[in-house]
Amino acid sequence: MLIKDATTQSDFDAADLLALADRQFITIGMSQASALPRLTDRGLALLARLGGAPAMSA
Repeated sequence: MLIKDATTQSDFDAADLLALADRQFITIGMSQASALPRLTDRGLALLARLGGAPAMSA
């Protein structure tokens, strides 16, 4: 599931989104017509540890 740069709602599975939000890896914000998931700092840090994103600077 690619969330980092999502600009439109895709075929996100609601259960997957809720699981990520419960673990504070994403937030779900509202756009004009839909809810868009966004990575939190915690989600970005996890991606960096897994090699999926550049490390965040403190």
